[in-house]
Amino acid sequence: MKKIISLLFVCFCISSCLGQNYKVFKKISISGDEGWDYLAVDDINQHLFVSHGNVVNVIDLKTDKTIATIPDTKGVHGIAIANDLNKAFISDGKDNAVTIVNLTTFELIAKVPIEGQKPDAILYDQFSHKVLTYNAKSSDATVLDAVTNKVLKTIPLGGKPEFSVTNTKGLIYVNIEDKNEIKTIDTSKLEVIATWSISPGDEPSGLAIDLETNRLFSVCGNNLMIVVDAANGKIIKTLPIDDGCDGVAFDAKKKLAFSSNGIGTITVVKEENANIFVVQETVKTQKGARTIALNKTTHQLYLATADFGVKPEPTAENLKPRASLVPNSFVVLVVDTN
Repeated sequence: MKKIISLLFVCFCISSCLGQNYKVFKKISISGDEGWDYLAVDDINQHLFVSHGNVVNVIDLKTDKTIATIPDTKGVHGIAIANDLNKAFISDGKDNAVTIVNLTTFELIAKVPIEGQKPDAILYDQFSHKVLTYNAKSSDATVLDAVTNKVLKTIPLGGKPEFSVTNTKGLIYVNIEDKNEIKTIDTSKLEVIATWSISPGDEPSGLAIDLETNRLFSVCGNNLMIVVDAANGKIIKTLPIDDGCDGVAFDAKKKLAFSSNGIGTITVVKEENANIFVVQETVKTQKGARTIALNKTTHQLYLATADFGVKPEPTAENLKPRASLVPNSFVVLVVDTN
C-alpha cells in the first residue's frame, strides 16, 4: 500500500509540474474599433503598448487603464521599446515612417521617413543601439541609429520579412514569410550573413529565442512550430500548433514557448532541454487573438482581439472579405496561471 501511495504521489507531482493551467483571467477594454497587430511590454515601467489602427494605446498594467494614446501612427504594426534610451520606436505602415516617442511622457521626439515600403515588425537591438524595421512591400530592412534617430542603411532581404529577434550579442534573426526562411543579420556589418530554410514550416510569422540554449522558435502558417539551432540553422524539432498563428513568446524562467493562434488558442510548448521540446497544453483564448506579448516581470501574457460580425460573401472585387468588428469590443486578454 505504501508503494502504491508513493507511486500515486509521484504521478501527481509529475502531473502538477506538467500542467501549468494557463487561462484568460481578465480582459482590458480599450476604446476604438480599428484593427490591431503587435503588442509590446515596457517591463521597467510596466506599460503595455498596443497597436490599434492609426494610434498606439498605452496601458498602465498596474491599473489596467489607458494612460496615453499616441496619434499619427497610420497603419501601425509594431512597437520597439528602448528603456536605456527612454524611447519607443513605432512602425507606421501606411506612412512609410518610424514614429519615435519619449517612453515615459509619450511625447513625440521625431517622425522619421524611410525608403522601405510598408514597415511592419520593428526591433530595437540594445547591443548595437540600432533599430530595424522590416518592410513587407519592399522586402528589406531599414536600419536606424537609435541614438541619433538617423537612417543608416537599407538591407535587402529577398523576401517578405516578418518578426525578428536579437541574440543580444550582435546577431539578429528574421523570418522571411514567402521564402520559408530565417535570415541572420550581422549588426556590425549591417548585412545578411546566413540564410536557412525552415521547411516543412510554411509562411513563418512569429519568432522567439531562448538566449540560454540558443534556440529559435518560428511559428508558421501551416500549423507548425519549428525549433531551430541559432548557431547553424539546424532544425531541432517540429511541433503542432493551432490555426491562425501570428506570434510566439518565450518565457526564459519557465522555459515555455507560447504560440498565439488566431483560431482562439495558445499552444504551450515546454523546453525540457536544448534538444527536447513537447506540447504541454492548449489554452483557450478568443478568436482573433493572433499576436502575443510576455511580461517578463509578472510572466503574464497579453493578446489583443475583438468580437467579429458576420463575414460577407466573396465578390469578384474582394475574394477574401473580412468580417466586420463589433463596435466597442476591442480588448486585451490577460493570461496567467491559476
